[in-house]
Amino acid sequence: MKNITILGSTGSIGTAALEVVRMYPDRFRVVGLAAGRNIGLFRKQLKEFRPRVAAVAEVSAAERLRDLAGPVDILYGPEGIREVAAYGDADFVLSAISGSAGLMPTLSAVTVGKTIGLANKETLVMAGPLVNKAVAEHGATIIPVDSEHSAIFQCMKGHGGSDVRRLILTASGGPFHGRKDADLCDVRPEDALNHPTWQMGKKISIDSATLMNKGLEVIEAHYLFGFSPRDIDVIIHPQSIVHSFVEFIDGTLIAHLSLPDMKGPIAYALSYPERLDGVLAPCRLHELGTLTFERPDMERFPCLRHAYDALKAGGTATAVLNAANEMAVDAFMEGRITFHQIPVIIKKMLDAHRPEPLDDIETVLSADAWARRMFREFAEDF
Repeated sequence: MKNITILGSTGSIGTAALEVVRMYPDRFRVVGLAAGRNIGLFRKQLKEFRPRVAAVAEVSAAERLRDLAGPVDILYGPEGIREVAAYGDADFVLSAISGSAGLMPTLSAVTVGKTIGLANKETLVMAGPLVNKAVAEHGATIIPVDSEHSAIFQCMKGHGGSDVRRLILTASGGPFHGRKDADLCDVRPEDALNHPTWQMGKKISIDSATLMNKGLEVIEAHYLFGFSPRDIDVIIHPQSIVHSFVEFIDGTLIAHLSLPDMKGPIAYALSYPERLDGVLAPCRLHELGTLTFERPDMERFPCLRHAYDALKAGGTATAVLNAANEMAVDAFMEGRITFHQIPVIIKKMLDAHRPEPLDDIETVLSADAWARRMFREFAEDF
């Protein structure tokens, strides 16, 4: 029986992980849960799984959960969530809190040497060198959960890095794949949220529509696998059946294929190095039809190029990229800026920033705070 903690249990990844737990009750026991503000769903999860410790974002939410029967210790705030992340009885921590809020809880799990299923790409986007250093110092293990990085992890199993020429991340292209620039002028948030193949949270859905999600994944792949930006490519694959390729030095490609369902990479991380039977529906190739691939258009979707530029700039540039993007997505969702203005503001923010070396986590947090302050000034011009 493996004891697991899920950070972000009410989000799309967290709820999918709990589905896997329901499928294999003899394999997994939930000992810790943390969530944000969806208290109704969180209450149901606490009653069903009876973790030993739990945390929510706000004290008022914790008070609303005090009436739960059973020995569930309800914590709150950033400190409470970090305490759940580091809970001693957990064998495995799934880091699935959305956005920059997932950085510090993930680091808390790292510093106590946990095995971490990483579904929060912002942890490595913001502080990749520091996280990797902490993993080495504390004996922690990171298993990627993003479908693309899980695919690469599986394709590279049994191969050394010297055998690999490049990594190729696939992207669906989002809801606006194939649409001309003029068609994107009046995009509404509900249009951008209508992803054609994946069921995801709001923020990641908008990132998929701008291709920023793929840019963040390029940065994550760099820190997970140690490849330079020039050796990490992106290819558009609208059917979302091939999740990534690994190209080897002899010219061969190994691809990872499955139906688009996050339970697959979640279950693989939970059970690694074993595989669980019957997690996904079979991928019947004769029923899939044609699988297509094309280069991404970085002129129409410049967020992907901005991510490569930030990674090449190094230091705090990727933390600023992430903060600027989070602020821009929020502004778009609230109707304060247009879809086209998201990459424009991000580019202005990157141009205004002078990257600093990542000496410590305070440097990362300072860059993040700078970007959020500056964003409000830049957004006033639109």
